[in-house]
Amino acid sequence: MADETPAGNGATAAPQQVKMQVLAQYVRDMSFENMVVQKGLSAGEVQPDIQVAVSLDARKRPVPNQYEVITKFKVTSKNKVNGDVLFLLELEYGSTFHVEGVSDDQMHPFLLIECPRLMFPFVRRIISDVTRDGGFPPLNVDTVDFMALYRQELARRAQAQAAAAAPTEKVN
Repeated sequence: MADETPAGNGATAAPQQVKMQVLAQYVRDMSFENMVVQKGLSAGEVQPDIQVAVSLDARKRPVPNQYEVITKFKVTSKNKVNGDVLFLLELEYGSTFHVEGVSDDQMHPFLLIECPRLMFPFVRRIISDVTRDGGFPPLNVDTVDFMALYRQELARRAQAQAAAAAPTEKVN
């Protein structure tokens, strides 16, 4: 019983339960460019090399407990044979969430890990549909590890802060 926390009336304090509700989902911005058609590239030997870049953004909305999360995907397909760009897809997909029961120190990782996990299946479907409708085989993007992405961003920021704080040597 030593690890129980009294709640004033003799009962133990239960941790606050996390409540999350998706209020809206939407395409904020999207662009698809089929370079094969635009530039009249030859349909010779094609070995696509797909690169996917992901970035995230989150912000508090003026309404209490509401947050907006934006996932940004940039998908580039190049031909391995000659380096020609086959297509370029840029998608910003947003969601508005109502979140309660998450402490202030945990809100940032919650918004940039858990919320994008919920959004990802919709992003994957949009990318698949757009590439198919754009004249290519449907692209099913591999699952994104948002936890690893978050940790990489923290490490990048720490490295940038350390570099900015490091004294610079003056060479005469």
